[in-house]
Amino acid sequence: MKIAVTVIRIIVGLLFVFSGLVKANDPLGLSYKMQEFFEIWNLHQFNSWSLLMSVLMNAFEIIAGTALIVGWRIKLFSWLLLLLIVFFTFLTGYTYITGMPKNCGCFGDCLPISSKTSFLKDVVLTIMIVFLFWKQKYIKPFLSNTFTTIKMIGVTIFAFGFQWYTLNYMPVVDCMPFKVGNNIPEKMKMPANAIPDSTVITFVYDKNGQTVEFTATDFPADFKVPPYKLIKRYDKIIRKGSNNEPPIKGFALTGPEEVNYTFDILGKPFSMLLFIENFSIPVSKWEKKFAEAYAAAKEKNIPVYIVTSQPDVAAKEIANTAFADITILSCDFTAVRTAARVSTNLYLLKEGTILNKWSRSGFGSATKSIETLNTVPEYHVTPPSPKPDFGDTTNNQ
Repeated sequence: MKIAVTVIRIIVGLLFVFSGLVKANDPLGLSYKMQEFFEIWNLHQFNSWSLLMSVLMNAFEIIAGTALIVGWRIKLFSWLLLLLIVFFTFLTGYTYITGMPKNCGCFGDCLPISSKTSFLKDVVLTIMIVFLFWKQKYIKPFLSNTFTTIKMIGVTIFAFGFQWYTLNYMPVVDCMPFKVGNNIPEKMKMPANAIPDSTVITFVYDKNGQTVEFTATDFPADFKVPPYKLIKRYDKIIRKGSNNEPPIKGFALTGPEEVNYTFDILGKPFSMLLFIENFSIPVSKWEKKFAEAYAAAKEKNIPVYIVTSQPDVAAKEIANTAFADITILSCDFTAVRTAARVSTNLYLLKEGTILNKWSRSGFGSATKSIETLNTVPEYHVTPPSPKPDFGDTTNNQ
């Protein structure tokens, strides 16, 4: 029995530590997933708390998983882990049954898994944790109480310190479609192995006050107008496709009068994009370092743009700065926050390929990188391309 308890406690503990670390690498990602649940349940008032909740949950998974492995405060953490896994199982079960949202984000964006897999994983974990709760008397510390306590203090400091770093200097492991080395135009294309949804045109008619629905191949034998009156027609999905969405969606850079500059900018020899999700971090916090990077870019004839979903706010915020003359482009909110994994990200592009990117804390490094670039031909403005139809601008988070 002791062997079974030891094996299961190590497996469960490692899974919680791994889950917490993966999400701690990108706390904003989990906060966005929480906001999806809040939107579905009409709990919008909690959106402003989502990042704090994300940081606390990630830290708790790391701390609780480690506590289980080393056998620290088992009575307390047995209860806490049991309550947590019941909550997780409810969330993953809800996602699996309703399909909303598409996935629970259990392992973040670095390891996306289906809602069914997430739910089954949590069911198995629930069984294992109930077993450990039942047999907790067999769980003993591996080390002395003093050494274990010191170790847990270190783990706690790491759990919060790591997230502080990723929130200020970007994720250590970048799992987003906007990672360094990716070509944005290529990521906006449908994957080569995409399988589209199979649909059938479906008609909805009113017949003497009753709504009837049928496809083009099964019109009713008594069909005629009247009494049939068309209400609408739509494409009904009869078989779901797979991998049929581009990694980057909704990425359209528009200027004044809704003119689209996307492919004009992405086609430049070099360009720089400053992504600003919102202005919760005041411009004054990064103004000086960015002004230096902007000056270096001008020396190299590299065009610089601000990309935001709040162009009017951006114009007011930079009005009295050294970079007030930068062109401000509007972009879909979800696309901006997918690209800006910390508040205020600076991208250096070469013909649409991401050469490097920096958070506001790294703008000094950006200036040095720009200064080392080979001379760039003088920049000339070219007419923007026509605005394409991007369809649904919903992006992955």
